Amino acid sequence: MDRLIAEAILRFDPERAEAERATAADQRYVEVGDPDPHGNTHGIVHLSGVLDAVDGHDLDEAIARRARLLGDLGNDAPLDVRRSIALGELARADLMLDLDGPGPGSPGSLGSPGRKAIVNVHITDTTLTGHNPVGRWDEGRCPISSEQIREWLGTASTVIVRPVIDLADHIPIDSYEIPERHRVHIALRDHTCRFPHCTRPATRCDLDHARPYGEGGPTCPCNEVALCRRHHRAKTHSAWSYDIVMPGSYEWTSPSGFRFRVDHHGTHPPDE
Repeated sequence: MDRLIAEAILRFDPERAEAERATAADQRYVEVGDPDPHGNTHGIVHLSGVLDAVDGHDLDEAIARRARLLGDLGNDAPLDVRRSIALGELARADLMLDLDGPGPGSPGSLGSPGRKAIVNVHITDTTLTGHNPVGRWDEGRCPISSEQIREWLGTASTVIVRPVIDLADHIPIDSYEIPERHRVHIALRDHTCRFPHCTRPATRCDLDHARPYGEGGPTCPCNEVALCRRHHRAKTHSAWSYDIVMPGSYEWTSPSGFRFRVDHHGTHPPDE
């Protein structure tokens, strides 16, 4: 009955049918869920979406074909697991293409590197030796197992090993511009924007000179704080202000005189 009604609308009221089709098309989306904030993800995220029917059919065919190939190559995981692995492989194959580069024949089109997918994980020497089975995933902001890290490294095209960063170091430079090593340092120390209750990751924040550079404030991790653009402007252009209690711990004062302590425990009233 539903199919007959749909056919009748298409036949006798094509304007309505097209309007309904356009409305339905505007509801398309694909969403990769955030990891569980409590860290109970086991390295897994949830995927949901609404696609155009033909796009959905083609995606299903591609996933099924690659899942069958994985089985033929000796992967004995259940079909649903192989389908999820196949979708990840399709994504990595796309990331190897330089879709954002110049067109064919344009200067610089030859040898242009593809886009990169970057996943930052933190491990210790005890993780490598098997004595400590826990690492940390930056983007997910959660703990993950060393075995999960091994699986991810097995599919990576490039692995970059950075030296240990001592978060207690104070290495000032004679410049207003903040170097990349300071940005990594502050992201590892602050984790998120240090404004009260803000949870934007520090990797997507500005770095603020707590004491302005023009007033003698050094460009040094001890004087640099992660603030998202909105709260950076609030600190710079309004009566919001903060003091550094110690690196990673800040005491904010609002325009109304309310005070907040922001540290690795979150936002709470300042200690007396």
